[in-house]
Amino acid sequence: MTAGDPGRLPLSGLTVIDCGMVVAGPMIATLLGDFGADVIKVENPQGGDQMRNFGRQRDGLPLHWQLLGRNKRSITLALSKKAGQDLFLRLVEATRADVVIESFRPGTFEKWNLTDDRLCAASSGVCLIHVSGFGQTGPYRERPGFGTLAEAMSGFANVMGPADGPPSLPPFPLADSIAALYGALGVMIALYHRDVGGAGGQCLDVSLLEPLFALLGPHLVEYDQLGVVAVRSGNRTGSAPRNTYATRDDRWVVIAASTQSIATRLFQVMGRPELIDDPRFSTNPRRVQNVEELDRIVGAWVGERSEADVIELLLEAGVAVAPILDVRDLADDAHLRHRGTIATVSDPDLGEVRVPNVLPSLSETPGAIRSSAPRLGQHNREIYQDALGLSEDEMEALRQEGVI
Repeated sequence: MTAGDPGRLPLSGLTVIDCGMVVAGPMIATLLGDFGADVIKVENPQGGDQMRNFGRQRDGLPLHWQLLGRNKRSITLALSKKAGQDLFLRLVEATRADVVIESFRPGTFEKWNLTDDRLCAASSGVCLIHVSGFGQTGPYRERPGFGTLAEAMSGFANVMGPADGPPSLPPFPLADSIAALYGALGVMIALYHRDVGGAGGQCLDVSLLEPLFALLGPHLVEYDQLGVVAVRSGNRTGSAPRNTYATRDDRWVVIAASTQSIATRLFQVMGRPELIDDPRFSTNPRRVQNVEELDRIVGAWVGERSEADVIELLLEAGVAVAPILDVRDLADDAHLRHRGTIATVSDPDLGEVRVPNVLPSLSETPGAIRSSAPRLGQHNREIYQDALGLSEDEMEALRQEGVI
């Protein structure tokens, strides 16, 4: 809450209309909603956002939806119908929408006569976010776009996994999530430009492919300058030792000796000071060249000790080490609990639900989870009647026509 007004979040007064589907588009809206934006989630009357059907459920209730639906008001609206399109434009105009998010295949909004020009005419200064697999232009524009495809085509899958194994895909929506972070950053830049620079709104073209490609570090510049093509190398990178190691009690730890001083301290606490001046391990480039032997030495030392002993010894010596935790560990982790990283949300159907809390953490204007994920069309009456002024008879006629 802000220092001057404890009941006002920093993005209060911002109206976001979320027509996104699945993860990337809706997640942009979620991030804005976490900091106070009024997010109106527009869903097809026939089933709503597909995230309501993805992932594990409890008693028929989707659990991932709890993350993407929070802090939103849900209305149903068939945008493919002429009456739905007209009603959508009325919604944009009546709410003076600041942001409209859509993640249909490129050209779909135009096919529905919801062009950028018409949306901008309905709400001057609106920022339009178009989310797609490969962007609004280019030869791949028409392809179906999912995060899995972006993870494959960005170069990510090619470098993930052991050297002698197949390319690997992440078990969570990585490309979508990264695209959402870039999208949220982009819209805040656009709104700042509008509100501080005195300019109008603008369109944001967010693909799933490009953000993940941009995060792959130096791969492109290394290829451009050295002709080196990054390949799968397991857990190994440009520093050594850096790997996962099994402990005596069948746990795993990760050690990252990314600097010379940390490598020196590691060798000392291992009782192997002679490795410091060993020609094979005296510098990082040499350690990388002899990483197989070095991992064997470090792995043997770790394997003789329990997880607790390894972590205690290495932390006391100033060596970068951490346990490999699973969600059971994280759910009750003292550090996360102290920092409020996990929030408990009250849901009318699920009861108390633990979820990741709002990020980033701001000292003066933190965000908040104000409501759990809505049921499909939960706010139809609130939006259509209170905000747009539709009568009960008009509402019923729209329901009969399958528009809402």
